[in-house]
Amino acid sequence: MGAGKRAVFLDRDGVINRNILNPATGDHEAPLTAADFALAPGAREALRRLQRAGFLLFLVSNQPNYAKQKSSLDELHSIDAAFQRELEAMHVKLAASYYCFHHPNGDVLEYSGECACRKPSPYFLLRASREFALDPARSWMVGDRQTDILCGQFAGVRTIRISPDGERCENPIPDMRAPDLAAAAEIICGAGVLLG
Repeated sequence: MGAGKRAVFLDRDGVINRNILNPATGDHEAPLTAADFALAPGAREALRRLQRAGFLLFLVSNQPNYAKQKSSLDELHSIDAAFQRELEAMHVKLAASYYCFHHPNGDVLEYSGECACRKPSPYFLLRASREFALDPARSWMVGDRQTDILCGQFAGVRTIRISPDGERCENPIPDMRAPDLAAAAEIICGAGVLLG
């Protein structure tokens, strides 16, 4: 057993909070305004449960809406502030929040192009592992996209794919699947009992 600390890395949109319908694209996407931000069902208790179980919690989220000119940077910061208020209200503390604001094909020059931090890059997970003395073998990445699973695999942590509709993505294959964050917390806490 490693001597490092246990961690759960969490994607935000579609995992902790609901995605919203963007009328301009017809797709369910990240919130565009702070008023759109709402926690997903079961997320509040799931976060509390993971914290009580002794996991350090990290947010790792790609947020390209400014790069793609869908939201302003101020609005992205307002959405994060709304999220932080929710965390305070539920007495959940994140060890760190890591946002990538870049997009390879962005419309804003300084946020467009390749970067080191956009998932599936494990940049933020590896940084947190160093700075917080984490044990990857006892840590998890939870997300709803292929990029989240690849990110976790590249960092050497176990992975859970959130699939509300039971979608089975075979490439890449996550360690586990769950319909929501509450079910993912159940898996993680159960595995923690076995692994210490």
